Amino acid sequence: MARKHRSYQCSVCGASSPQWMGKCPQCGEWNTLVEVKHEPESGGKARHTQPVPFDSICLSDISKITCGIDELDRVLGGGIVSGSFVLVGGDPGIGKSTIMLQMSHMLCRKGMKILYVSGEESAVQLKIRGERLGVKGEGLYVYAEVMLEDIKKQVEKLKPGIIIIDSIQSVFSSHMDAPPGSVSQVRHVAGALMAIAKGDNIPVFVIGHVTKDGWIAGPKILEHMVDTVLYFEGDSSGAYRMLRATKNRFGPAGEIGVFEMKDIGLEEVRDPSGIFIHGLGGDSPGSAVMATIEGSRVFVVEIQSLVTRTGFSMPRRVSIGVDMSRISVLLAVMEKRSNILMSASDVVVNIAGGIKINEPALDLALFMALASSALDKGLPRATVCVGEIGLNGEVRPVSRMNARLKEAQRMGFTHAVIPEPNTSSLAPVKGLKIVSVKGVTEALDILN
Repeated sequence: MARKHRSYQCSVCGASSPQWMGKCPQCGEWNTLVEVKHEPESGGKARHTQPVPFDSICLSDISKITCGIDELDRVLGGGIVSGSFVLVGGDPGIGKSTIMLQMSHMLCRKGMKILYVSGEESAVQLKIRGERLGVKGEGLYVYAEVMLEDIKKQVEKLKPGIIIIDSIQSVFSSHMDAPPGSVSQVRHVAGALMAIAKGDNIPVFVIGHVTKDGWIAGPKILEHMVDTVLYFEGDSSGAYRMLRATKNRFGPAGEIGVFEMKDIGLEEVRDPSGIFIHGLGGDSPGSAVMATIEGSRVFVVEIQSLVTRTGFSMPRRVSIGVDMSRISVLLAVMEKRSNILMSASDVVVNIAGGIKINEPALDLALFMALASSALDKGLPRATVCVGEIGLNGEVRPVSRMNARLKEAQRMGFTHAVIPEPNTSSLAPVKGLKIVSVKGVTEALDILN
């Protein structure tokens, strides 16, 4: 009889060690190594594959299934790929289970068989939620189970077209001497589910919890194993949700889908620009509008700022939706290149609508919003600002400027402040006056 193998794994990073140590040698965290007992598994039927010449591989073998929710299909890269392994993460109550139930409803209407494995809610609880969302379909099978071996038996019995696991942290294997949700259990369960997805060519969706820092709970290898990582962004108490593809082997990473949470579930937002801005700006100081690109989508957003004299020895910096380090850089450029004193002021920055933007094209609009609030001067009405700012105060060019300006013009904007180098390759946009600037000093002249 084979002996049990013992090892110690870090509950933070998943690193393995043959003996216990107070400090993890991989991530440096203290008292995170826990003992894991590995029981030998019974031998299964081995799959034998052969090398295939690259030129003989047929791309037509890859099929995509549209689920009927356009925003979800967009994020997935055009639809659900057969044999794909998809991880859906997000804060509690943000809509992970809701979007999976709505997807199941749409696919059942197409005649597909769905196995929904619920490890955290009973079948009755799922039925109550489904009734509220209007979910129907004879092809939807709910299985309230957490034992991996039993789930595999039901997959072999039902032979579903799609499998949904809610959630992967609740499922465990009896072959692992570790509690559910531990690093070793999550990694083992993910490996077994990936074998089902690739071996049986069945799309598998798994819902993952997140930590207090916003990372998907479990070992980082979980995100490397899956084909696609979808992450819900936004405030769970707010109305709007952004579903972002942070990784996608079958489509562009960074693509987002926008939803609105209502009583009947998540409803698609066809025109995101309409929810991220109100009016055309220029109503009060401290506001600027920019055109951003997320994946293949272009939309305009409003950047709001509030600069007030501080009452503390150290001024406060608050940022919502913008990287704080980027704000610090722009404040330093503003003091050095524009002679606007910001070291004695509290600064609050917010992107309306709850979206997060990291691209450098945000710099110019953020700079103008900060300067507008600090000087108490507003931007001209219906003006959009797009550009990257360097440390010397120069305004640098950004990509896909034509697409940004077309979206701004569609939303009714009549003026655009852009970097001068972008004008050489710019196509004329009817009804939009272009103001090109070389540096931040020229941009500040636009303020009223």
